[in-house]
Amino acid sequence: MQELRELVRSAGVDILSELKSARRDPDPGTFLGSGKIQELHDLCAEQHADVAIFGAELSPSQERNIERELKCRVVDRTRLILDIFAQRAQSYEGKLQVELAQLRHMSTRLVRGWTHLERQKGGIGLRGPGEKQLETDRRLLNQRVKQIRQRLESVRGRRALSRRSRQRAEVPVVSLVGYTNAGKSTLFNTLTGSGVLAEDRLFATLDPTMRKVELSGGVKAILADTVGFVRNLPHELVAAFETTLEESREATMLLHVLDAADPEREAKSAQVHAVLARIGASKVPVLAVYNKIDAVPEMPARMDRGASGAVSAVWLSALTGDGVALLHDAIAERLRGSLQLYDVLVPWGAGAARSKLYAQLEIISESSANELGWTLRVRANADAVQAVAHALGPKILITAVPSAPLAAEPHVPDAVQLQAELDRDLVAVENNKLIPDLTDTAGSAAPVKLAQ
Repeated sequence: MQELRELVRSAGVDILSELKSARRDPDPGTFLGSGKIQELHDLCAEQHADVAIFGAELSPSQERNIERELKCRVVDRTRLILDIFAQRAQSYEGKLQVELAQLRHMSTRLVRGWTHLERQKGGIGLRGPGEKQLETDRRLLNQRVKQIRQRLESVRGRRALSRRSRQRAEVPVVSLVGYTNAGKSTLFNTLTGSGVLAEDRLFATLDPTMRKVELSGGVKAILADTVGFVRNLPHELVAAFETTLEESREATMLLHVLDAADPEREAKSAQVHAVLARIGASKVPVLAVYNKIDAVPEMPARMDRGASGAVSAVWLSALTGDGVALLHDAIAERLRGSLQLYDVLVPWGAGAARSKLYAQLEIISESSANELGWTLRVRANADAVQAVAHALGPKILITAVPSAPLAAEPHVPDAVQLQAELDRDLVAVENNKLIPDLTDTAGSAAPVKLAQ
């Protein structure tokens, strides 16, 4: 009921009264029983209600029968969400997606608008043109759906082109996902310094927004803010917003934003994962972000790690900024985990190739000490390096740097692990075994851990 209230408030409707009903199974004709229908009729008449909103999905026949009983307009949960989406959509793509969802939903309810033209009974002079009119409407609707799909295909083509450009440049995409009103847009604004609309209501923003962001250690990424999910998201919306949801499916990593102050956050988290599975994004790596810790008494900002030492969750407040720096570090650490260091030797006469390297890869440093040419140290994954090597030709010499996997920040071990390492090193000293040199890259992890 609380979610239904928030949906109604987001649609700009005043709530006059509420009615709850418990049934084992919905009535096939009117969803509610005859007694509840009469009670609802009296309540609507007493409150002079314009519309009765149901917190469930109604079939076309149920919707038509309830309207006949109540003498007022009836809106189910799916139509309510579609109406909210129609109000919020601002971009050309968003409006097309919402219209496509509305037409798909309307296609099963065409009969409601033309009941006075339907054939009532046989006989000469008693046959109405209703069937012909319905067929005409259905054909016009299908033509409009086809036009919208063609336009969305062109939008998808442009998105795919932009995505290929980002992939060639090896710019990772981090997509914000989560239940609606969890604070995704506020977090997006905090991370990128943007001015995306962020309000305390469901589906405040629909249109996908992408911004470039620089994280800790010079790691660069594209941050994408997508539409929020909701319990039992209508199938029409999932199908219509396929081009928008592609950003989540093709992302390098997902930031699953949850409301830390919401007692139902675990149930909503399950709903989000269910939608991610429906759109084919269940295999994308996920980092949990617990937002709104300012609404939880004595809840500090922190970073949680799993058994492997990798960051699994960050607790923060996008409103106050507390813990946002931890999220920067966590995202950078997760993104750097799949990258390696390479030394690229570029001959002196290959200035154009050197410029392409700067444009397509992340350059860590450059040295001109080698008499054969420039030596550029780059950070990238193996696929990107192979693509660059193939494009620039055999004159470019690429060598992997030893110990190339970039572990981001060293993981702070617990007391048991520290004690075990101390005991091991003491035994090594007693046996006159050499302890790794502090200046050696491969052996620097142990002294760092001991210091911590």
